[in-house]
Amino acid sequence: MNLSNSSLHYYIIKHIVDEGRAPKIIEMSRAFGVSTNDMAEALRALQDYHGVVLHPVSSEVWVMHPFSTAPTNFWIESEKGSWWGNCAWCSLGAAALLDRDLTITTTLGGESKQVVVEIKNGQITNKKIFVHFPIPMVKAWENVTYTCSTMLMFESESEIDNWCERHGMEKGDVQPINNVWEFSKVWYGNHLNRDWVKWSVNEAKEIFDRFELKNPIWNMPSNGGRF
Repeated sequence: MNLSNSSLHYYIIKHIVDEGRAPKIIEMSRAFGVSTNDMAEALRALQDYHGVVLHPVSSEVWVMHPFSTAPTNFWIESEKGSWWGNCAWCSLGAAALLDRDLTITTTLGGESKQVVVEIKNGQITNKKIFVHFPIPMVKAWENVTYTCSTMLMFESESEIDNWCERHGMEKGDVQPINNVWEFSKVWYGNHLNRDWVKWSVNEAKEIFDRFELKNPIWNMPSNGGRF
């Protein structure tokens, strides 16, 4: 099996979708016919490409957006399996990739009140939910796990204002869940493709514009690099 960023990304995310967990380095090295050292090096290259997040010591898969291999505040469940999503955005993206009836269980603002978002026949049934994006996209990959941990669901914008004040968090963009759902379908739409490539910064900007994401947190300078 040819070992490239695209083929490795596809192998990992397909394994997560099918098995509910990421493959281990030893499993991937056998599948691709390479040594574990070569596989770890390939995984680090994929991480440099922003295609995966690895455990810093073991180099095993920690995050393969939109899925997490570690417990998070977003639990995705269907009749055929269950997964962790990294954040509100990722969980909706995972739902789009899975393309089936499912629920996303989380807590509002990462606090005590639980909410269940149901997606049935491709539609969100409870649309009175908002998603808060507090971290500017230009800083998203400085600590992407932290960035994801802050993208949470709320029941109102005033609730977000209160949450930001209590936690000393700068308020970012607030989007209705249905717009994030439609946005996530496009953003994560190619993640299960064998020929997946990471969005460029300019492609990302075009998608942000398409969904009228106008808040300054979405601003990024145009360049030829990958998001």
